[in-house]
Amino acid sequence: MTDTEPTLADVRRAIDEIDIRMVALLAAREVQVRRAATLKTDEQGVRAPARVEQVIAKVRTLAGESGASPDVVERVYRAMIGAFIDLELAEHRGMTGG
Repeated sequence: MTDTEPTLADVRRAIDEIDIRMVALLAAREVQVRRAATLKTDEQGVRAPARVEQVIAKVRTLAGESGASPDVVERVYRAMIGAFIDLELAEHRGMTGG
């Protein structure tokens, strides 16, 4: 190994730095999800399956353009969207007393 080759510790530090940025972006997305919850009138509007598929198609394209695996990005986004839908439903139910 040469001095310029990264070690596993180097790679893990780089991943940790990416995680810091990703969590900050997730927090910013959560703010918008909570705002969206105040603008929707029912649970179908919260679930918005057509919007979910629109987002998935968009991020698959972005993944391909960025050199990421579209399949991996889709799986991550479906999990993230599912978690945010759960949060938004809880926000929505709290606002409507349901």
